[in-house]
Amino acid sequence: MTRVAHHPILVFFFTIIGLVISSGLSLYLYIQGGFSATWLLITLITITFISTLYFQFNKQNKHMGFVLKSLANGDSSLGLSQHHPMRQHLEEIKTRIQSARLSAEQQAHFLQTLLVHIDLAVLVFDSEGKVIESNPAVTRLLGKPINQSQDLDHLAPLVNECDKSLKTIANWQYGEQQDNLSIQITSAHIQGQIRKIVTLQSIRDALQNKEQQAYKRLTKVLTHEVANSITPLASIAQTCGGLLPDTLSFDDEEDKQDLALALQTLAKRTEYLGAFIARFRTVSNLPSPALQPAQLAPLVEGIYQLHQQSCHQANIDLQLDVSHSQLVMLDTAQIEQVLINLTKNAIEAVQQRNEEDQRNTRQVVLKTGANNAGQHYIEISDNGPGIAEHVVDMIFVPFFTTKQQGSGIGLSLSRQIMINHGGDLIYLRREQGACFRCVFG
Repeated sequence: MTRVAHHPILVFFFTIIGLVISSGLSLYLYIQGGFSATWLLITLITITFISTLYFQFNKQNKHMGFVLKSLANGDSSLGLSQHHPMRQHLEEIKTRIQSARLSAEQQAHFLQTLLVHIDLAVLVFDSEGKVIESNPAVTRLLGKPINQSQDLDHLAPLVNECDKSLKTIANWQYGEQQDNLSIQITSAHIQGQIRKIVTLQSIRDALQNKEQQAYKRLTKVLTHEVANSITPLASIAQTCGGLLPDTLSFDDEEDKQDLALALQTLAKRTEYLGAFIARFRTVSNLPSPALQPAQLAPLVEGIYQLHQQSCHQANIDLQLDVSHSQLVMLDTAQIEQVLINLTKNAIEAVQQRNEEDQRNTRQVVLKTGANNAGQHYIEISDNGPGIAEHVVDMIFVPFFTTKQQGSGIGLSLSRQIMINHGGDLIYLRREQGACFRCVFG
């Protein structure tokens, strides 16, 4: 730093001022009567004044240098003495700055804590597509960390191409985990930089709840309108069949047989419809699970022992893999119902293999494990013909079935039980056969 007191222009400036003042006084005194003691006194006063002015300027310049050095070194006192008149004002300014900084830090800490605790996944991207801010909900929702927009796979174009704002719904799958996401993207200029704020929220549970509510409303309609009519129809059909006298004669004896058969068929079909609606009613009136801690391994072993003898007689290789055992909160009776239904379906599937497939061993596997999200599961798989690709999306819909004698209730009921447990029942595509996984939340 160049000190102002040593600057040649300022030194020349003060020197000129002194010479002008001294010359003017000398000329004036000379004209008035020559040099005298008064002239000498005035000259000394002038020189003293100029020197004092120069000294004060140099002192202020030095003090300014101390202040700048203090700022550079982080000294909050700025080199001022305790009794300096500016010290009090400086302390007030410093207090206000510290208060403002503390308030900003508290707000930043509050926002960070809020992001950590909310379930809404939040991502902030820069203009290059790199993540500059995110919260833990992102990894929980998507199943993996996101460092740049390309990590969003098929959702990346939505982020990269959005210029203003966008709100949409998209599917997301990571491993076997499938989800429906509500996505909102906002592009904004923050501190002169382009920032894209992306929020992700799972709406899968909401969609499932709406689906279940629709099923319940349908059940009420069926129960009120159809079930109330079926019971008297069955009773009338049975009564009519009993009223036919043995002596009743027709021109053609086959007509009498056809009438009796028609009444019997009507009675049987109405009874079947009544039982069908009663089974469907269980989907909507399923009681809430009574959750208790239970080990998965003993539960699966019980299902294995229950079907071991029947599989052996049917020449089916029933395998058990319970290398992974974990304590899970569940309703044992309801989960057993699910496992029995899935195992029964797997056994029926391998029995449908054609003659060429009979050369290979028919196999059903009961397995426990954990997925990438840390969720524990029970898996029932088989090497049967599998499920046709065009009906996979319909297998959990009530009433839908590919079996000739099926009701279409089993898988729907099983999935509802798993959803009530905070988990899900999912179908995994395999090269051969079918695989259903009961995932616990």
